[in-house]
Amino acid sequence: MKLSDYVIDFLVKEGVGCVFEFIGGAITHLADSMYGRSDIACMAVHHEQAAAFAAEAYARSSGNLGVAMATSGPGALNLLTGIGSCYFDSVPCLFITGQVNTYEYKFDRPLRQLGFQETDIVSVVKPLTKYAEMVVDPLTIRYHLEKAVYLARNGRPGPVLLDLPMNVQRAGIEPEKLAGFCESEEFQGRQAQSIKSVDFAGIIRLMANAKRPVVLAGGGVRTSGACEELQRFLQKTGLPVVTSLMGLDAVPHDSPNFLGMIGAYGNRYSNLALANADFLLILGSRLDTRQTGTRPESFTRGAVKVQVDIDPHELDAKVKTDIAVNYDLLQFVLELNRRLRSFNKPDLRDWYALIQDYKERFPCAPVSEETRINPNRMMEILSRHCRPGDIICLDVGQNQMWAAQSFKLKTGQRMLISGGMGAMGFALPAALGAAKTGRRVIVISGDGGIQVNIQELDTLVQHNLSVKVFVMNNSCLGMVRQFQDMYFEGRWQATVIGYNCPDLVKLASAYGVSATYLIDTPAGAEETIARAMADPGPAFVEVKLEQTSWVNPKLTVNHPIEDMSPYLDREELQKLMLIDLVDGVPD
Repeated sequence: MKLSDYVIDFLVKEGVGCVFEFIGGAITHLADSMYGRSDIACMAVHHEQAAAFAAEAYARSSGNLGVAMATSGPGALNLLTGIGSCYFDSVPCLFITGQVNTYEYKFDRPLRQLGFQETDIVSVVKPLTKYAEMVVDPLTIRYHLEKAVYLARNGRPGPVLLDLPMNVQRAGIEPEKLAGFCESEEFQGRQAQSIKSVDFAGIIRLMANAKRPVVLAGGGVRTSGACEELQRFLQKTGLPVVTSLMGLDAVPHDSPNFLGMIGAYGNRYSNLALANADFLLILGSRLDTRQTGTRPESFTRGAVKVQVDIDPHELDAKVKTDIAVNYDLLQFVLELNRRLRSFNKPDLRDWYALIQDYKERFPCAPVSEETRINPNRMMEILSRHCRPGDIICLDVGQNQMWAAQSFKLKTGQRMLISGGMGAMGFALPAALGAAKTGRRVIVISGDGGIQVNIQELDTLVQHNLSVKVFVMNNSCLGMVRQFQDMYFEGRWQATVIGYNCPDLVKLASAYGVSATYLIDTPAGAEETIARAMADPGPAFVEVKLEQTSWVNPKLTVNHPIEDMSPYLDREELQKLMLIDLVDGVPD
């Protein structure tokens, strides 16, 4: 059979339901191998970056492998941001690039380029993948496909890339004669690897003796498939839980244990609870600066810390912990739950009462009579109109932080975020991939982010996907503008000065979105959101904000996580803290 047909058959057997691509000459064989098939879909987008983000979102929302394809040269290079996003956020995706014929490829010759659009994508992408290989021998295609998919899914998941020259794609092969990776000694060696033993009894003892315990759920909870087991653990122990940005959808927000998001843009009450903890169980979180602040030595300084991660390099990387556990997170929580069968739930009523006091004192959107749109209040309203099972795709910028602070996730909802890469333009193409799971998708973007991949509104319309796009428009690049207000005396270079945003409602209409709406005052916002949600197909809603809209609270440089801007009086902060304040905090 033709090798490109074998590749598509392989993807179908792996359960891949959709391939995302932007066509080019070097992948025409692969595209032709999908023509007319009913067992796999092909979604053609308008930019390779969008294909990569769509594949990432498909993988994250379906639990299956994501696949994106691009042609050689510029097509392959345009995948890079999405590949990096999968690498940093541990998403299993297979990227397939076309390449010039092997007899046109320079290999080790000291030439910049021999064939048209020839680019050594394998060398370029290796730092951002778990496996990258050009397949030069058609007889090795099964081996490379099996190895790539195995590595993408196992251990700490991530992206892989196979570069397929055109003459390899069109080669004739006999599938039953191909050697496989899963039969190799290399595969058997990987299967034999074990993880070090864990002192579960000691961890349970620390947890039982704590007066102010907290669980920090990171993105690894979702990646490992441990959400249900974590919920059982929380019900059994009664421990309160906070999340990182990437862990936001690991716990339903109506759970009595849920305390909100922590970190640089976290809820003030969440940061206060974490700062006052005397025991912290860190599950699948790398404790980056966005969580700890720029003074990691002050992070939960009064707590005994246990960190669990499948990647040994993330353990103790930024914050020194008391117990570092290199373990698969799902297996860790499963074993923990097994050992908790006779566990007596501790009395944490005083601790929860203190946390409730924090929540009442410091809500993100205080109730008041408003004549201007409050972005946090808008997120609360929008979340009320979403239903269980919806997938929410966030872009990067202020819109992301308002949603992270105030959008209340229901049971079964997902929130897809570009975490480590932090790529503007993520949300709309991510919605394309998420929608291929058959669920309704909500896009929350800013006016800057939506313009990065706005061409995918056409893809949305062509496939008539149930995607509702909400754009928080403050007519600037608001997150950096906020930095400029804080650190550059309000010099708005390139965020306001030199930046422009067209009429987004007209633009959406030009792309064929028939259901378009504008919200420019708080009055009627709820009714407009309800109408947009009721539309069966795509809808586009522009929300007009003041240009000077801020994300508050915000952790600034050299401050511990409990000391957020706008700053509390030091005496008030001291009363809220059960441990000593940090010395040397700048005025």
